[in-house]
Amino acid sequence: MILRAPWSLTLGGIALTYLCANALFAIGYVCTGGVANVAPGSFKDAFFFSVQTMGTIGYGTAFPRSDAANEMVVAESLSGLLLTALGTGLVFAKFSRSTARFVFTRQAVVGPMNGAPTLSFRLGNARGNQIVNAEIHVTLVRTEQTAEGRTFYRAVDVPIARDRALTLDRSFTVLHVIDEKSPLRGETAATLAAQEAELMIMVAGLDDTFMQQVHGRHRYFAHQILWNHRHVDVLSETPAGDLLLDLRKFHEVEPVEQVMDPAGISR
Repeated sequence: MILRAPWSLTLGGIALTYLCANALFAIGYVCTGGVANVAPGSFKDAFFFSVQTMGTIGYGTAFPRSDAANEMVVAESLSGLLLTALGTGLVFAKFSRSTARFVFTRQAVVGPMNGAPTLSFRLGNARGNQIVNAEIHVTLVRTEQTAEGRTFYRAVDVPIARDRALTLDRSFTVLHVIDEKSPLRGETAATLAAQEAELMIMVAGLDDTFMQQVHGRHRYFAHQILWNHRHVDVLSETPAGDLLLDLRKFHEVEPVEQVMDPAGISR
């Protein structure tokens, strides 16, 4: 949880832990006494002495002069050493942790492609680096009624045309042809909604900057799957013959002229 939290929460948590630890030891110094040049019963002076002790600053103005105060200093020195090691480890782990920022289209679509009904969605990498050897897995999860009348949540693998991308940078289209072996064969928007179906996507690859494994996941609920639609093309050719990638159209969809019946046959 800490490694996944924003930097503001992580640094704030470390600072709060440090202040609370010093406050606890300050209370101990107030109760035990024995610290020279500290006003008796002054929490403020005891707190500042605790900060100097835990931070190994040692101005020399205040110092322990009783056995109880020296024992408190030993305990605080050990606690400060552990807190410093823990904080340093967390910050280093957070700095060195490689994370991915995969972007998925807001909706998946089902429409004809080369005469066959096809489920498709787009994904991309929002960072400036590349994800190499990326693997994509798609699973359909839906509710079914068993012969005993019990509700069963079944997960079925959805085979896709290409489940591996050599490099994943800005845009990659995932395609699944709805044929006789497809788990979506004969399904419609209404039947998927009745089954509380959802598509779960997992993407994993190697970050080419840190050379670490990264992953991302996404899900499409039944109402996020548009039937008889297609994604707007993001690639076009300029008059000079160059390919132009327009990511402003990444999420855009449009209806198709051909429609499909529940059996998945375009007409």
